Amino acid sequence: MKNSNESIELHWGTLLSCLTCSLRTPNMKSQLIVSLVIFFIIESIAADPATSIVFNTLGRSRYAFDIFSLPIDTTGTEIQLTDGNSVNFNGYFASSFNGNPIANPTAVDPLPTHLVYVTERNGSTSIYLDSIYHASVDRTRKRSVLEAELTRAQHRLVGGSGGRISMKDRPSLVGDFLVYVSTHEETGVGRTSWAAVYSTQLSTSSTRRLTPQGVADFSPAVSPSGLWTAVASSGEKGWGGEVQELDTDIYVFLTQNGSSRVKVVEHGGWPSWADESTFFFHRKSDDGWWSIYKAILPQNKPFSVNSVMTQRVTPPGLHAFTPAASVTKKNIIAVATRRPNSDYRHIELYDIVSGSFKDLTRSVAPRVNHYNPFISPDSSRVGYHKCRGSGSNKKIKNDMFLENMQTPKPGISLFRIDGSFPSFSPDGSQIAYVDLPGLYVVNSDGSDHRELAADITAFSTAWNPARKGVIYTSIGPTFASESTDVDIFAVEVDSDEPTFTKLTFGGQNNAFPSVSPDGKWIAFRSGRSGHKNLYIMSALEGEKGGLTQLTNGPWSDTMCNWSPDGDWIAFASDRHDPGSGSFALYMIHPNGTGLRQLIHSGSSGRTNHPWFSPDGKYIVFTSDYAGVSAEPISNPHAYQPYGDIFTMKLDGSELTRLTHNSYEDGTPSWGPKFMKLENVEWPKGEEKCSFEDCTWLAISNTHDDAKIQCGG
Repeated sequence: MKNSNESIELHWGTLLSCLTCSLRTPNMKSQLIVSLVIFFIIESIAADPATSIVFNTLGRSRYAFDIFSLPIDTTGTEIQLTDGNSVNFNGYFASSFNGNPIANPTAVDPLPTHLVYVTERNGSTSIYLDSIYHASVDRTRKRSVLEAELTRAQHRLVGGSGGRISMKDRPSLVGDFLVYVSTHEETGVGRTSWAAVYSTQLSTSSTRRLTPQGVADFSPAVSPSGLWTAVASSGEKGWGGEVQELDTDIYVFLTQNGSSRVKVVEHGGWPSWADESTFFFHRKSDDGWWSIYKAILPQNKPFSVNSVMTQRVTPPGLHAFTPAASVTKKNIIAVATRRPNSDYRHIELYDIVSGSFKDLTRSVAPRVNHYNPFISPDSSRVGYHKCRGSGSNKKIKNDMFLENMQTPKPGISLFRIDGSFPSFSPDGSQIAYVDLPGLYVVNSDGSDHRELAADITAFSTAWNPARKGVIYTSIGPTFASESTDVDIFAVEVDSDEPTFTKLTFGGQNNAFPSVSPDGKWIAFRSGRSGHKNLYIMSALEGEKGGLTQLTNGPWSDTMCNWSPDGDWIAFASDRHDPGSGSFALYMIHPNGTGLRQLIHSGSSGRTNHPWFSPDGKYIVFTSDYAGVSAEPISNPHAYQPYGDIFTMKLDGSELTRLTHNSYEDGTPSWGPKFMKLENVEWPKGEEKCSFEDCTWLAISNTHDDAKIQCGG
């Protein structure tokens, strides 16, 4: 990535070349070129300075996933397959590469492991192929692969530096072709998923979109011969806001070019082929249990929903999902389960003929979640991903505090911060943030970290542009009613002991302060009228110095941010459908005039947390404009109720998606300083993966009627 200064240098070189050329041939065309050159010189001189955006991803800093495997038939030790240096997930055992069977270049291990998987490293998602050749031919080796391996050859197949910035769902390698999901193509329609299936020929890097335009496909699976691909697809229905089970059907099409596409199953997801005419899938059954189903395609007539036979495979009484079929042991599937007496999902084998389960992971790690199984081509091993824990790799001693992310916008450094509601000091040298609980300030390079208050529930932070070392925050419960005791405080952070000055009184959910550019006024949200509306008060005296109600109505106006020139206040509101939970972005002048909607992601959509760029020309925000990027049940912990980080101009143009993942990104802030494109780590030492499985999978231990406690 180049910052704006580097971009200007490139522009100057090009412009000078054009100018020299035009001066040698003075004619009408050359005069036009000279005029254009002068124009671009002026534009380059006035180019915006490089800036930074920081945002939070719910729980992401705790992710430490690696791919592991266990033998199916024999007693053996769990093997760690990935290298422990990244977030690695959604694996696939490959049997061929570039169209040829994968050969072992050494005679040491006649049974090497070839793993295709999704990895998040260096601020982007990639798909890698790891070929692991072991130092021992003992398949039940007692040491991990990382300790016992002789050679590890890593090949990046797609993504990474210079590649498309997108999440990759689950991949399949079929000869010379990699089939996967990418979210790099915009749909142009709010609240529709950008997820589509692509095929990349690895020998030529030629990529073909297999999903039709206007359609979202998830969880692709390729048949054993490579002829067919099955997907969970929302078709053209769009996204209805589901965060538990997507309203998907299963389609199959020719892997070669995406043609002959046809719907074969209504209501289903996560297909997995057993042979050319049989695949398994999951769905939430009418009795409330997630279960595995089998689909049998017809041999001698066209595929259709009516011609495909489906039957339920796993019984009620437990959740079973994300199936993996065996192509050699036809009666065996691997599934992730969530049993009534467990808070964790585990990998089990299910014998379709006998109707019996065989536990794989519970005896190895009973209090760890295991995700998305996959079976080796010879059906000897089952792979899955889980938390590697804090101590599995001694090279990793620190936690990530600021993670540099790739971004499509030049001149902007993008960082994920291990904290919520960040904001930059006026010169960009410091960042205030909250950690629920706790309020903190740190230099933008990660140094001089200071705890302002450890035991308070603070949310939102904002600096005073004119009063050095003064920030504002709201203290009290989050996501609370209008009458909840929440008030705004000014905090002087440069003194030896931070001082807190209360600016609002009486509770009434006073929150989300934002300061005017001259430092004199604070715009904030308050429920004092019985509804959450916007108010303006003195930044020095608080509401004692006078109070002006900016908006008024039976809706919620919240999360306001003042523009750098003082002309606008942006905010999120459900005024278009009060009480619905749907939020759009609006702008209003501080005198209460000029109200207009900036962006709405769609019916029932959520667009929140607006923040102006330092030059006031753009706004950054979080939105579900791009729908979801993966089946929620395949994700650990975090689904996407608020979606990704976007920027756009104030006239609604140049909408740009900055993040592509299946997590919840939020609370972005835009600062005036270009932060170095380097990660910041520190020895925080917190427990990894310290979060629950999807709360809506929780099962009451006393239920007899399979009622599901949905907490999502």
